[in-house]
Amino acid sequence: MDIRQLRYFLAVAEAGHMTQAAAQLGMAQPPLSQQIKALENSTGLALFKRHAKGVTLTEAGRALQADATRLVHDFDALKSRMKLLADGKTGRLAIAFTSSAAAHEFTPFALRECRARHPGLVLEIGENNAAEITEAVADGRLHCGLLRVPVAHPPGLAFDTLQHEPAMVAMPIDHPLALRQRRGKPLPIQIADLEGEPMILVRRPGAPGLYANLLALCAEHGVQPRVVAEVARMLTNLNLVAAGTGISVVPTSMLGVHRHAIAYRPLVDEGRLDVPLTLVYRAEDNVGPTATFTGLLKTLACEQRPAAGRAPKSKAAR
Repeated sequence: MDIRQLRYFLAVAEAGHMTQAAAQLGMAQPPLSQQIKALENSTGLALFKRHAKGVTLTEAGRALQADATRLVHDFDALKSRMKLLADGKTGRLAIAFTSSAAAHEFTPFALRECRARHPGLVLEIGENNAAEITEAVADGRLHCGLLRVPVAHPPGLAFDTLQHEPAMVAMPIDHPLALRQRRGKPLPIQIADLEGEPMILVRRPGAPGLYANLLALCAEHGVQPRVVAEVARMLTNLNLVAAGTGISVVPTSMLGVHRHAIAYRPLVDEGRLDVPLTLVYRAEDNVGPTATFTGLLKTLACEQRPAAGRAPKSKAAR
């Protein structure tokens, strides 16, 4: 007994005639009769009474009809659910962000768009540092993640840059560098200004990429900042800046955190400290819900949208 035979059985039961049922099924009558006979042999029961005008169900046939109708319906529903899953229209998606990636305006915008366009997807959202997110994606505990500068590149992972933004220097609001002005306007920070300054860095197991680049840039200019704290998360970093522990460098999207206690100034670095927003996922598993989500984010990132008041103005992924 198989689902195909049950479909044939139901078609004959509804039509009450082998030839008519065969026509509805788009097949010849002899093969249909053979399949019904095979079904009867497998059950050990006569399912139809044959007569000159067609066929009628036996008592056993009526009993099978109810169960066969339910089974065929459930089978068709299962196929539909599996197709929706394969097409990425439904299913569970485990995602995690770093705190600074979550602070970027693109991230909540993309999540709203995903929920609006794909209501069948169930998004399970978490937060962690870049190293842990990368490891969890590689291990299959997460489908994808959003972070800044990748801290490692395990084999099999894809890293797509969605957005770019400059770095800003964050310092206590009463710091001498924050108070400098020219013609009533705050002055940007030069790399040389970081010489000897107490620096707070987000390092392993957090997000060392940006800060490794910062220290490399300082070394190129012969500048030696004084590292006074290393933390795992960007928000912890800014909490320490607000407390007066030292200064740091953060993505522009963090501007406004502890605005009452932190001054943010552009860093003059010839564009060397570019801060990306990076999407990470397993390349070979970019199917179903994962493909829907990653495809949507890459599409949104390529679209030009107003940055103020509505959605972020995205740049083409580089």
